[in-house]
Amino acid sequence: MTAPKEILTELVTWQRQHLSEQGPFLILAGPTAVGKTDLSLELAEALQAEIISADSRQIYRQMTIGTAKPPREALQRVRHHFIDELDLDEPFSAGHFAFAAWERMADIVSRGRVPLVVGGSTLYLYALQFGLAEIPDVDPAIRRWLNERLRTEGPEALYAELQRVDPEVAARLDPTKTQRVIRALEVYHGTGRPITYYHRHHRPSPYAFRTLVLYRDRPVLYERINRRVDQMLEAGLVEEVRGILEAGYSSELDVLRTIGYEEVIGYLQGAYDRETMRRLIQRNTRRYAKRQLTWFRRFDFEWIKLD
Repeated sequence: MTAPKEILTELVTWQRQHLSEQGPFLILAGPTAVGKTDLSLELAEALQAEIISADSRQIYRQMTIGTAKPPREALQRVRHHFIDELDLDEPFSAGHFAFAAWERMADIVSRGRVPLVVGGSTLYLYALQFGLAEIPDVDPAIRRWLNERLRTEGPEALYAELQRVDPEVAARLDPTKTQRVIRALEVYHGTGRPITYYHRHHRPSPYAFRTLVLYRDRPVLYERINRRVDQMLEAGLVEEVRGILEAGYSSELDVLRTIGYEEVIGYLQGAYDRETMRRLIQRNTRRYAKRQLTWFRRFDFEWIKLD
C-alpha cells in the first residue's frame, strides 16, 4: 500500500472488525519526520479514537518546538494522552509509560472509544507491547551521586562496580554507554536488588497490538528531516532552549540530552556557531532515524511506504 487513502480505508475497516476490550489496537510507528502525525489525526477522527503518544519527550511541557509536538489545532481535533503533562524535573521512563498507558487504554475503552498509539520512541513501544520490568521509583539523589562519581572516578570504576553487583547485566552492556551503567547501579543502590531481578519478574502487556511502521525512501526522509530542522529553528527553537535554561533548569538534565536541545545548548554555551549547530542537529537527527529503522527491523512488524 502506498496511497494514504488506501491505507486509511484499510486500517479503519480492520480496526472496526477487530474491536474488543483487549485489542488488537493499532500502533502507528516509524522514524522521526516520516509523517505519523497527519495520518494519525485522520485515522483517529475516522475511528473516534484517542491518541496515546509514545514519544518520550513530548510529555514535557517545556519541550515543544524541538519535539515536533502536534500543533494546538491538532490537539483540539483529537484528544491526546502523554503530551504536556510533566515538567522537566519530573522523572518518567518506559516503565512509567507502559503502566500508565495501559490504565489510560482501559479508560478509553470503557468510554466506548478506541486507543490509537502513535510514536517513535522505541523503548516506549517495546514496553507497551511486550511488557517491562516494574522497577520501583528511586530517590533522584542516588543518580546525582552516581553522576558525581562518574565525573570524579571515571566510567571504568562504575562499570567495574556493576560487574561485581550485577554481572549478568554488565555482560550485556557496552561500558561506554555510561547512562545505562548508571541506571543499573541506580536500581541496585536504590532498591537493594539488581536490575536483572526486575527483568526476570516483568509484567506482560494486557493488550494485543498491530504495529505498522511507516517509512519513505531514505533520500526523501532525510530531506524531510533537514527541512523540519530548518522549520524548528525558524519557529524559535533556540529561544525555547534559552528559556528553559533561564527558568533554572540544568543543562545536565538527562531529558535535555536530546537531539535538537543538546546541540542548541552547545551553541548557547559558545561551543560552535549557529550554522554548525544547524548542521549538527540535521546530521544527528538523520542518524537517529536510521537507528529507529534498524530497531523496527528486529520485529515482525508491518511496513507501509508513504509517497
